[in-house]
Amino acid sequence: QVQLVESGGGLVQSGESLRLSCAASGRISGVYDMGWYRQAPGKQRDLVASISVGGILNYGDSVNGRFTISRDNPNNAVYLQMNSLKPDDTAIYYCYADIRGIPGKTWGQGTQVTVSS
Repeated sequence: QVQLVESGGGLVQSGESLRLSCAASGRISGVYDMGWYRQAPGKQRDLVASISVGGILNYGDSVNGRFTISRDNPNNAVYLQMNSLKPDDTAIYYCYADIRGIPGKTWGQGTQVTVSS
């Protein structure tokens, strides 16, 4: 069984930074894309950022230039550095991985990020 475990969420003030981490564990033969989505109360889950195994990056429009995604392939981990945080960034952040042999995305449990004004 494969698990994704996230860490690094919390409460910060507007303008501050946070770094989220996510590591996949279990029987993993290969990981393709990894990334982060977020979901605010009453809203749909939206893509924040993704990174391919080869390092191709994709960012949501609302975070481009403020957030940076990176990954550690040997350890099946993905990170999200979030700078210049705004109250609109408040949401539950979910990491995901596209894992060889497992249909669809494998999701983490989510970590709460709250930005106060």
